[in-house]
This record gives sequence, C-alpha cells and structure tokens, in this order.
Amino acid sequence: MYRFPIALLRFSRTFYLQQNNSPLIQGCGCIQTRLRSTVSPNQPSNKIRKYVFSRFLEFVQNYSAKLESKFPSAIRTYRVFTDGMKDFYSDMKAFLRIAKKVRKSKIGTACLTRKEIEIFHQMPRDMKKVAPLLVLSTLPLTNYIILPLVFCFPRQLLCTHFWTLQQRFEFATQVHRQRLYNYRPVFRALQEQIDGENLQKNPLQESWRVALDCLGSGTHPTPEEILKFLPLFSGSPYSLLQIYSGHVQGLTALLRMHGMHVGFRRRKRLADRAQMIHCMDQAIIREGGPESMTYEELRLACFIRGLNPANMKTEDIVEWLQDWLTVSQEVDKNSWSLLLHCPILLGYNQPSNWSLLKHP
Repeated sequence: MYRFPIALLRFSRTFYLQQNNSPLIQGCGCIQTRLRSTVSPNQPSNKIRKYVFSRFLEFVQNYSAKLESKFPSAIRTYRVFTDGMKDFYSDMKAFLRIAKKVRKSKIGTACLTRKEIEIFHQMPRDMKKVAPLLVLSTLPLTNYIILPLVFCFPRQLLCTHFWTLQQRFEFATQVHRQRLYNYRPVFRALQEQIDGENLQKNPLQESWRVALDCLGSGTHPTPEEILKFLPLFSGSPYSLLQIYSGHVQGLTALLRMHGMHVGFRRRKRLADRAQMIHCMDQAIIREGGPESMTYEELRLACFIRGLNPANMKTEDIVEWLQDWLTVSQEVDKNSWSLLLHCPILLGYNQPSNWSLLKHP
C-alpha cells in the first residue's frame, strides 16, 4: 500500500539534496573547513590569510543577494521551488507517519488533528501529480527543461507546496468558480423531489418546501431549521443510498460540486468526502473552534466547504463556519448526505459566491 509514497520519498530526498548541494554552499563548506584546519592563532602570518579568506567568504555568502537584485523574478521562482521541495518532503514523511497512526488506531481518522487530516487526504493527490516531475528532475540536464515548464504552468504541473500564497488563493478561486456552476442543478434536483412519492405523506414536506422557497428567494434557513430536516437526509428521499436514484444529472452535479469525477463508485466517494469533512469539523471543535484558526486556515476551510472567502471579514467567516459546525455536530454516518448539501443550504445565496459567478 505504501510502496509508492516510500519510493517517491526517496526521489524527493534525492532532489532535495541536489538542490541544497549547490557549488556556492559546497564552496562555503570547503573554505570553512580549510580555515579550521590551517589557521592557527599562534602564527602571526596566518592573520593575513584569515582576513583574506573571511572577506572572500563574505563575498560568496552575499552573492545570492546580488543575484536577487539583478534577477529578482528568477531568484524568487527558484526559492519558491526549493522551499516547496522542502515542504513537500516534510509533508510526505508526515503522511507516512499519519497513515501508520491511522492503521493502528481503532477509531481511524478521528484520532488525527485538523492539519493531519488535511495532509492525509491531500498528499496522495499531490504525490501522484508531481511524481513524474520529481522522477525526471533527477536525470542530468532535465532541470533546464523542467524549470521553464513549471514556471509557465504551475497549476497543471505542481501542487500547493510549490505555489506562492497569491497563487494558492488564485487557483483555489478558479476551482471554486467551476464548482459553483453545479450549485443550481443540485438545488433544482432537491426541488424536484418535493412532490415525489417519498415525500407526499411525510409531515416535513411543507416545511421543507418553505425552506427551499427561502433559498430560491435569496435567503438561507438557520442551522436549527436545517437540523429539523435531518430525517429526510438519513432516510428517504435524500440519503446517500437513495439520493437522486433515477436523476443522473442531480447526482453528477453533486459530485462535481465537491470536485470529484463522475465515474465509478459515485456514492462511495461521496460518503468518503462527507466523512473527511466531518472529521475535519470535529477536529476544529476539539482544537478550540474557528476562532483559534489563522486567516489562511479559515480561507482554506471555506473553500473546502463551498464558500468563497474573498472580500469577507474574518468575523463573517467565523460566523459562517460556526453555523456549519452547528449542523455538522448532529450529523452521523447515516445522515452524511446533509453535510454534502450544506454548501447549498448555507452558501447558495452568499454574496461572495454570486460575485464570483458574475465577475469571472
């Protein structure tokens, strides 16, 4: 199971060592070694030699600053790439440790922190994405081809470890915009089930109709109102086992709304997605709630849950996540479908989402 991550770990370690064994660094190490071995404080003639070597060492150490002043964009890109390699190598080792921890735990991912859950679910995708690039980079002279390619196509060839903060937000916004186009088809699919056979004799039919009418008129139901409809998502007609049976377009839109392909094992992958989000929610609660998270962590949490955090105040983001957690606390494996539809129930009419669609 772990052969691929271990093999990729070796490749990334090789590349990391190659990047950090540059001639400048090796030269500094050689000079320092020679100074320690040849310079003796008891020999007056060696004071001049020590002074010359110290000035030369200072020149070598400041050479990177001179290069940065002459070629700022190239040095900045190189640093982002090397720093990303360090972060990727560190997260890969963390992933192997976390996978071993989950395998030995009786409660699975529930024993992990929020950060560990993010690494555990994201690293397999990142490793598959950058594996060909890391393998090719170990070959002689390939860096002259790879570096220009990754500079021109960072989103397609690299993962988040190699992106700047601006690129991370920009690329996350682009992905979120693509998912937003599936919100309306999912909402329409929910509406079409109101007059179905499964809801005709259900006492929640009229109140559920009112809640969907609220969404259609530009408002959202409160978390308390959403929890009243929990039986609809743990049984007929919206449970994962029954949802959109015979309505292929609704199921396809729900998958795309969560960034998944529409191929095989659809309901199983939806259940895994809901379980992952639910585990993250529980970890956030254990670690002190949204108030204890940094702004970057809050923005990432919003993108995962279907909200565009651009131009939103920190207080508004925290309030929205609190509403989400209120619903998530009452959800279990039988009602994970409700969690998958919370981007609609809590974020369908959010101004930040609509502004992203109006101004692509």
